[in-house]
Amino acid sequence: MGGKMFTRRDFLKTTAATGAFAVTSGLTMPAIAQSAPIKLGYVSPQTGPLAAFGEADKFVIDSFLAATKTMGLNYEVVVKDSQSNPNRAAEVAKELIVTDEVNLVLVASTPETTNPVATICEAEEMPCISTVSPWQPWFIGQQGNPGDPTSWKPFDYAYHFFWGLEDVIAVFTNMWSQIETNKQVAGLFPNDGDGNAWGDKTVGFPPVLDKMGYALTDPGRYQNMTDDFSAQINAFKSGQCEIVTGVVIPPDFTTFWNQAKQQGFAPKIASIGKALLFPQAVEALGNAGHNLSSEVWWTPSHPFKSSLTGESSAEVAASFTKATNRPWTQPIGFAHALFELAVDVMKRTADPTDGDAVAEAIAATRLNTLVGPIAWDGKNLPPFAAKNVAKTPLVGGQWRLKDGGGYDLIITDNKTAPNIPVGGKMEPIA
Repeated sequence: MGGKMFTRRDFLKTTAATGAFAVTSGLTMPAIAQSAPIKLGYVSPQTGPLAAFGEADKFVIDSFLAATKTMGLNYEVVVKDSQSNPNRAAEVAKELIVTDEVNLVLVASTPETTNPVATICEAEEMPCISTVSPWQPWFIGQQGNPGDPTSWKPFDYAYHFFWGLEDVIAVFTNMWSQIETNKQVAGLFPNDGDGNAWGDKTVGFPPVLDKMGYALTDPGRYQNMTDDFSAQINAFKSGQCEIVTGVVIPPDFTTFWNQAKQQGFAPKIASIGKALLFPQAVEALGNAGHNLSSEVWWTPSHPFKSSLTGESSAEVAASFTKATNRPWTQPIGFAHALFELAVDVMKRTADPTDGDAVAEAIAATRLNTLVGPIAWDGKNLPPFAAKNVAKTPLVGGQWRLKDGGGYDLIITDNKTAPNIPVGGKMEPIA
């Protein structure tokens, strides 16, 4: 390990040894009092173009602190906003470790947030649990050479739970098979961690679509916060595309969809990751959101309960709506599960300040959570990701206009997770 930097973990081990000497000398109190809270750091995009992912954070954290207090557990949560910026995400991760001296870092929502945080934690030997990013852009995106699988290495402190590109591709194509189309697919892939992974010719959509008889029109990567999608729309019209897919931030899809309507591009199906996860993003389209489709990771109808409170998915969603007067949103389940995991891990760790012990406890997790069973057991994963990734179920759904206004998200495909009930069949966009 020659040349390895001296990390905060090394510093704590040194000071712990010094403190132990002082205690035996009777000169000071033990370094960790029994009443000291377990400190959790939490990073997510609460402002900026990805802010919809963080909408439920305050509700989840307030609920967590109330529940643990009732249980007689002493937790503190230090919340940091990534501002939808990877550099900011890395900066606040460092603050949590060095300044706030947290015992465990939790992070959620898109590779632009999860990856810089997990990378800092790994370098600093700080245990970290992340979610809400497909596992390929999370794991592969942090490697020194993402293009060379032989060089990829597992992590010692960073652990992740979510679904993968193989799951979203299966869900989308299962939904598409319910509607007759010409199998011409338009690809909207931005120049970011998700877009580069989804559009990748090896691990992304292209090889699978080709094998299944779909033809993909991919005009290349565009920059997030683009204000003119005319070039992409013209390419899709030339390709006679009847299906649109991609992974688009919410403001960009609003721009694209409005311009597509204005320029006469009217596909039968639009299955879009990221942008169409959130009710507010669909509501922003007015009636033009009807029958748009997306991957679905969590809903009130998911048959899972919280290990922390015993509440069902439906009860947690209802509590959110009661507290905020807003419709439930998918990240609620995964943010809640992060804190379930934190409590479960710390219950199994004798010393929460021992990062190695905390990381070992994460690796040994077997927990039924609000988003389903979570275990870092390598199930349904390639060997290179088996240590650090735990898979969660994924289904597909469509947004349907309600008679009284607003939208319902109807699950239309559950072939990949039959225990999650469907509520209807796919319908073409009018």
